[in-house]
Amino acid sequence: MKKTISFVLSSLLLTSIAYAHSKDKTHTNFEAVTVTANKIEENIIDVPQSITVITDEQLENKGIKKISEVIKEIPNMNFQNSLNGGMSSFRGLNSSMFTNNNPIVIYIDGVPYYDRYDFNPSLENVEQIEILRGPQGTLYGKDAIGGVINIITKTPTNQWSGSALMEYGEDNLYKTSLNTSGAIIDNKLYAGINGSFKSDDGWITNHYSGMNKDANRKKERKTNGFLLYKPTDNLSAKFVLTDNYEKEYFMDGYGANPTIKINNLKRKDAKNVSFDVPTYERTKVKSQSLNLNYDLEKVKLESTTTHKKVDFDGDYDTDNLANNLSDDLRQFNYTELDTWTQELRVSSKNQDIKWITGLYFDKEDRHQGPYGAEQLYYGSVYIGDANSNSKSKTAAIFGQTMIPLGEDFELTLGGRYQRIKKEIDVTAKSSWAGVSNPDVNYIDEKTWNTFLPKVALMYYLNENTSTYVSISKGYMPGGFNYYPSNNKSKDNSFEAQKSTNYEIGLKHLAEDYNINISIFRMDIKDIHVYKQLMQGTLFATSNANKAHSQGIEIDGTYFITDKLQLSAAVGLIDAKYDDYDNGTRKYDGEKIETTPRYTASLGLAYLQEKGLYGRVDIFARGKTTYIDGADNDNLVEANGGITSNAKVGYKTKNFDIYGYITNITNEDYITSYMSKPGTAWVGFNEPRRFGIGVKYTF
Repeated sequence: MKKTISFVLSSLLLTSIAYAHSKDKTHTNFEAVTVTANKIEENIIDVPQSITVITDEQLENKGIKKISEVIKEIPNMNFQNSLNGGMSSFRGLNSSMFTNNNPIVIYIDGVPYYDRYDFNPSLENVEQIEILRGPQGTLYGKDAIGGVINIITKTPTNQWSGSALMEYGEDNLYKTSLNTSGAIIDNKLYAGINGSFKSDDGWITNHYSGMNKDANRKKERKTNGFLLYKPTDNLSAKFVLTDNYEKEYFMDGYGANPTIKINNLKRKDAKNVSFDVPTYERTKVKSQSLNLNYDLEKVKLESTTTHKKVDFDGDYDTDNLANNLSDDLRQFNYTELDTWTQELRVSSKNQDIKWITGLYFDKEDRHQGPYGAEQLYYGSVYIGDANSNSKSKTAAIFGQTMIPLGEDFELTLGGRYQRIKKEIDVTAKSSWAGVSNPDVNYIDEKTWNTFLPKVALMYYLNENTSTYVSISKGYMPGGFNYYPSNNKSKDNSFEAQKSTNYEIGLKHLAEDYNINISIFRMDIKDIHVYKQLMQGTLFATSNANKAHSQGIEIDGTYFITDKLQLSAAVGLIDAKYDDYDNGTRKYDGEKIETTPRYTASLGLAYLQEKGLYGRVDIFARGKTTYIDGADNDNLVEANGGITSNAKVGYKTKNFDIYGYITNITNEDYITSYMSKPGTAWVGFNEPRRFGIGVKYTF
């Protein structure tokens, strides 16, 4: 790692020197990429941070239909294919189990998706996805400690247009979608609606009598509608309604013997299972948002109001097995979440010094329960169940300015001061061998105040090349355990996770290629860790004192010809604990779990507006460490893997007919692992799958 960092630093320096001697303002054949990373429109080359942009054409060509497939495109970003909702990790930062927050926050036109139970929004009607790598707390708030996936939807025109899609694949995979928008009153009132439906029988068969044989089947329905009103050229109001439903059964894996070495676990062993308790996760999401914009000559005023309700039901077989002493025992998690957010912003327009400032408020009410499990403990059945009500309120003031320093430099200064108050009231009930234990009643409240600064300096080598160095603070608030073991605050609460982040980078946009290079170092304090108690009958979040991650990320695109495109991305990372004792052992110097040593992608595409087209994509991930709760919390390392996808199609003026194959070589690797005495939950990537589709555009 040290040699690699030294090599890239040297390359970056040599490249900077070379371009410094070439200040000619050359024209590029690449279109300027406009992003809203700083919540104002800018050319991507003017933003001092690493950003990956995925356009609507790229989403369509690559067949990207869900957030996990977006994450796969990003260096050092990882998605865990497991139970317990959508869990992501990035640069050594993992999901926080009892704040339920991911280190990556999704925004769709200002509507946040940060909860692990609500992390798969619709990708219909998308104009562009901007993945902002590194902490974004200054402008995006309390949870964006790792990065932001910023999704911008398409702006309607006076003419009604849209598309309809139908797709069929192996394992009875059905997908249909419809997207249309246009003007009700030209130049004044616009409307749009989109929806998608998907069902999949899955690749795992349950052989237990009386149970549905399609063990890991899935269904989802996502609908969205909006009204956009523009009474004047300067004023606009957009109201959006969203209604999403998902139900996923079992898991993309199986319950394994925890004594089997992790690299002896294979996906073929998960194709035929036997479990006796219906296992599923059902998620309902209803949200409303209102965005108001008013443009003046020198400033822009904006207000974004959102309301969201999430209803999550989870039922699980305790050991994912049948015909043993744990038959009929289940785990359960029922959660209801109600969230309001309000952001007010003022930003500059047509000014040499760019700036933005604003206020942010949110209010979250969460009811969780029943929440617990029935499982064997020293030969008898232990039953635990907790019901909790928790509240969270956030208030913040933020600002950022970008100041030109002569012709070649730009200084970015930003900061956010925020106050987060959380309360919890929980009652935990338990029994063992039919005898009830005393209830545990835990009531607590805590307040976290913090300031999140950001400083960045950008140097323009020429019109198409910029370098930057930045320092910023990342933050994820603390919280409470929803299943307390006693009524003591110190045992059932955990502190905020904080990071100091250093990054240097280079961006270059040439006539036929672009490249983005970033080198980062992150020092983390009070990192949130998830651990098992009482042989896996209880779970808790606590803090590891110190950790660090450092690495390199490179991505770029090269047009070999006007129609032949090569794209690539690679991320290398070294993420380790520096000071962590979980009470039974120390992890100092050991790798942070669920962080692949590297991720990489390579794509070759033949692009055409009409006629034959096609592409091949290769994805790789390195070895990944997991905690083995069945073996004294030791760390085990799973091998990585290389997969490849291909798509070939034919386009006419209105139709696109295509076929695809994913995981061509049927490679298998572990995507998630959690164990306790008696069982292990093992998740795998999907097997090879063929499919065909047709899309009609009007």
